[in-house]
Amino acid sequence: MMKEIRHEPVAPTRTQRLASGGEIDTHRHDDHQIVYASQGAIAVTTDAGSWIAPATRALWIPAGTVHRHQAHGELDLHLVGLPVTENPLDLDTPAVLTVSPLLRELIVAYTRAPDDNSPPHLRLRAVMLDQLRTSPEQPLHLPTPTSPLLRELHEILRADPADNRSLDEIGRQIGASARTLSRHLHDGLGLTYPQWRTQVRLHHALILLADNTPVSTVALRCGWSSASTFIDVFRRTFGHTPGSRPTT
Repeated sequence: MMKEIRHEPVAPTRTQRLASGGEIDTHRHDDHQIVYASQGAIAVTTDAGSWIAPATRALWIPAGTVHRHQAHGELDLHLVGLPVTENPLDLDTPAVLTVSPLLRELIVAYTRAPDDNSPPHLRLRAVMLDQLRTSPEQPLHLPTPTSPLLRELHEILRADPADNRSLDEIGRQIGASARTLSRHLHDGLGLTYPQWRTQVRLHHALILLADNTPVSTVALRCGWSSASTFIDVFRRTFGHTPGSRPTT
């Protein structure tokens, strides 16, 4: 029997603690929502794929999106609900957004007093929305494969992100040529194999880092040849090194 999807008419604005591995079950709400973890990393999964955000990123969840949350590391979660008529990002699909130090403090401050309708708090909200409008979208979406071949390939990489075999070698394992798999990746996901594998590895790296795994261990487990190579890829993707954390 299909599990019933919980419906929340109003997306909550609040702070919440989640233990590592904790989940918020599949649900949807009629409002938009900003999801931000000031500590740890938060993952959001829909039928279209998954998005993960460390403390320098936030997640945009449009109204009506069926999704679930999972915590990686001890999580300080900040949720901001926005009416469906208010879309500062003009986005109708989930996205990962850059969180500047100023936006971080605005979100944290706003969610500490969600029921405060005083003029100062409303002005804080207005500045937060202005900052959101200028927050760049980040390409951190890991799309869900739709073809059976890509799902099998995804399971192999998810089980061992450090698998460095060529696409031709993995193809022999699952009974498909590298050309066929490349075509499926291009047509179904719009990515090359190296691009997709890097996305899988970065998602896994964020999860390990949220659990305070040493950077050198993360690099090894995720298939990079050295810690310095991993740090370089991470910095180019996220704008900071994997060992750095935003100030509280």
